[in-house]
Amino acid sequence: MKSPDKTVRLLAAAITAFLLAACSTTSRLPEGEILYTGVKKTVITPPEGEKVASGVASQIKGAVNVKPNNCLISPSLRYPFPIGLWVWNHWNEPKKGIGKWIYSKLVEQPVLISDVRPDVRVAMIDRMLDNNGYFQGHASYSLVQGKNPRKASIRYEISTGSAYNLDSIIMLADTTALNRLINESARRSAYLRPGSRYSVDSLKQVRIDIANRLRNKGYYFFSPEYIEYLADSTITKGAIALKLDLAANIPSWAMKSYKVGRITTVINRNSGTGTPDTFQTDRGTVIQMQPSHLRRKLIPECIAFRTGKTFSVRDMNRTQTYLSRLGIFSEIDISAIPDTLAPEPTLDIDINCRFDKPLEATVEVNASSKSNSYIGPGVVLGLTNKNLFGGGEQFSVKLNGSYEWQTGSHRGKSSVFNSYEVGLTTSLAFPRLLGLNWVTRRRRVLNWTRITLNADLLNRPHYFKMAQFNASYSYDWQHSRYVNNSLTLVKLTYTKLIHTTHDFDSIMNANEAIAQSFKDQYIPQMAYTWTYDRNYHSRRTLNVQLSVQEAGNIFWGIYRAFGHKGEKELFGTPFSQFVKGQAQVVYGQRLSRHNIWLVSRVLVGAAHAYGNSSEVPYSEQFYIGGANSIRAFTVRSLGPGSYHAPDDQTNGYFDQTGTFKLELNTELRFPIYGPLHGAVFLDAGNIWLLKNDPARPGGTLRAKTFWKDIALGTGVGLRFDISMFVVRADLGIGIHAPYDTGRSGYYNMTSFGKSLAFHLAIGYPF
Repeated sequence: MKSPDKTVRLLAAAITAFLLAACSTTSRLPEGEILYTGVKKTVITPPEGEKVASGVASQIKGAVNVKPNNCLISPSLRYPFPIGLWVWNHWNEPKKGIGKWIYSKLVEQPVLISDVRPDVRVAMIDRMLDNNGYFQGHASYSLVQGKNPRKASIRYEISTGSAYNLDSIIMLADTTALNRLINESARRSAYLRPGSRYSVDSLKQVRIDIANRLRNKGYYFFSPEYIEYLADSTITKGAIALKLDLAANIPSWAMKSYKVGRITTVINRNSGTGTPDTFQTDRGTVIQMQPSHLRRKLIPECIAFRTGKTFSVRDMNRTQTYLSRLGIFSEIDISAIPDTLAPEPTLDIDINCRFDKPLEATVEVNASSKSNSYIGPGVVLGLTNKNLFGGGEQFSVKLNGSYEWQTGSHRGKSSVFNSYEVGLTTSLAFPRLLGLNWVTRRRRVLNWTRITLNADLLNRPHYFKMAQFNASYSYDWQHSRYVNNSLTLVKLTYTKLIHTTHDFDSIMNANEAIAQSFKDQYIPQMAYTWTYDRNYHSRRTLNVQLSVQEAGNIFWGIYRAFGHKGEKELFGTPFSQFVKGQAQVVYGQRLSRHNIWLVSRVLVGAAHAYGNSSEVPYSEQFYIGGANSIRAFTVRSLGPGSYHAPDDQTNGYFDQTGTFKLELNTELRFPIYGPLHGAVFLDAGNIWLLKNDPARPGGTLRAKTFWKDIALGTGVGLRFDISMFVVRADLGIGIHAPYDTGRSGYYNMTSFGKSLAFHLAIGYPF
C-alpha cells in the first residue's frame, strides 16, 4: 500500500505535467502568424514503373526537413512537452539576475510557417528536379491544421516525371595537349556515358576531377570553372546531347603546363632568430637557422619535388604530409611562384617550416567505478622529446598509476592494502624503417621503427600481486593512402606472480586451466596488423583491422632441432607457445543530412595454445563487457559460454576469460543540441573456450548452445562531442544473459533495475 505522501507527490507531478502540456504555445504569436509543427508527410511520386534515384529523394527531403520547436530527431517527431515555447508564451523576460539566466536557458523562439517559407522550398525542389534531369517535375505544398488554426504542419507533394538521360557526349577537338588531357580525363569518368541520368552535381564533380588531374600534370592554375557544358534537349526527345567546351577568356597562365624550378626550404627556429646555414641537396637549397639540432639529410628526404620535373599538386601534398609526420614543426607553408624570367613555364617552390617546442608534457586523469565495489582515480604522466638525435626521433616516457579501494566488504572482509597498478613505459621511435633499405625513399618518412620497454606492477587485494615486463621492436608503415601495416618483429614479455593469497591458491588448485594461464612464464611473440581505414565523402566510413600473433614457435623449433624433449625453458623459465588472431570490421553510414549515423561493428577473435603450453596466458585471453563492448554488462562479467562464476569468486578479476570471442554492435548516433549527441545501441556477443574445462561447465564453444550463449543488451547514451574530445555516458539495459538467472524465457534478467549498467568513458566505443 502506498503512503498518502507518496500518492500526493505522484498526483502533483501528473497534474504539473498535464498543465505544462495544456498551456498554450500560440497565445503570444503575432497576428496572422501560424506556428510550424513539422513536416506531416513528403510524398514523392515518379511515373508508373519508374523509381526516383535515392540521392534525389534525399536532396528533396533535406530541402523540406526544417526542424520545428521541441524537435526530437526528425521534423516529424517532437518532444511531448514544449517547455521552451511555454516559457516564451507565458514568462516575460527578466531584465537581470538569475531569472534572466534561467529564462535564456529555457526559452525557445517559435518557428513560424512564415519562417519556413514553404513556397520558397517548393521552388527549391523544382530547381533540384531540373538539376537532376527531372525537367517535367513539379512540387507543391499544403498546410495541415488541427483543432487550433494557429498551428499547422506541412505536407509536400512532388511529381517527378521521367528523368532525362545523356544521349551523346561530344569531346573537345584534339588540337592541343590541354584538350587531349581533358578528353582523356573525361573518358575515364564513370558518369559521362550515354544512358547516365542528367545531373548538374555529377557534371560539376567531373569538372573537379578533370581539373585535379590537370593540376597533377603541370596545369597548376587550371580551375574547374574553365570547363563548360552545352546541353541540348531538342535533338532527341527525353534525352540530352552534351558537349564539352572551354570557357571564354581563360587566363593564358592557366593554359600552361609548368615545370618545377628552384626549390628552397627554410627551417626557422621556434624563437624566430638564428644564423642561416645554407647547403645544396638534390632536392634544392636548404637554409637552416642555427643553432639547429637537425641532421642535414632529413629534410631532403621529405621533399617530393624535383627540379625539371612536371609540377604536381600531389607532390605538394606529399611534401606537406611527410614534413608534418615528422612531428617537429609547428608551422609548414608551401607555395608555388611563377618564374617570369624562365624560358619555359616554371614554378619556383618555397617551403617554410618553423620548429615546434622540442619537449612536450602530457597529463591524463581518469576515474573508474567497477562492479566489484572498487572505485578510484588514475593518472598518466608523459614527457616526449620530438627530435632526440636530430633526425625526428621521438623519445617518450610515460608513468601511469591507478589506485582503487573497496567501498564495501568482499567476502565479509575489507582490505588494508587496496588495489593499485603502477607502470613505466619508455619508447624510442625513428621516422624510418631501420635495416630495411629496400623500402622506397619516397615513402620512408611515412614509416616508423619503434623500440619499447615497459614494466607494470599489479596488486589485487585478497588474491595476488603480479609483475610484468616486456620489450618490443616493431615497424609501422603506410602501404597506400588507406592501408597501414604494423609488424612487431619481436616482443618478449615476462610475467611473474610475486605474491598470492590462500584464497587465490584455493581457486587455482580447483582449476588447473586458470592456474596454467597464471604461471610464471616468458612470452616471446611476433605479431602483424593490417588496417584499412577509409572515409567515403563523409557519407560512409569503413575500418577493417586484421591481426595475427604467434608466440614461442621459433624457440620451440630451435629446441626440437637439437632433439630436446619435454617442457622447454627460456632463461630457466618455461615460455608460452600459442597463436592468436582477431578481425574487426566497423562500418558507418550517414542516414540523413542532419548528421544521423548508423555505425556497426563485427569482432571475431580466437587463440590456441599448443606445444610448450597447455593454456593461453591469461594476459592474452579474451574478455567481454564494459564501456566499449556489451554495455548492458560490466567488464569481465560474462562467459565463457553459459558459465557464471560463483558469487564468492566474482571479484577475482581472472576467471571470466576465454579463447574465442564474438561481438556484434550497432549504434544509431544523432545530434540533439550543439555538441550534445544521443545514441541508441544494441550489443550482442560472448566469449567461449576452445578446450573443455571441467571447472567451468558450459564454457566450451558448441553449435548446439551457441545462440543461447549470446548475451544481448540495448541501451541509450549521451555524447558531448567537441571534435577532438568526446565524453560519453551510456546506460546499458540487459535483455538476455547467457547464464542461468533463475528465470525462464529469452528475457531472463532478474529485474529491470539489476539489468542496468552505467558507463562513463572517453571517446566513442568503436
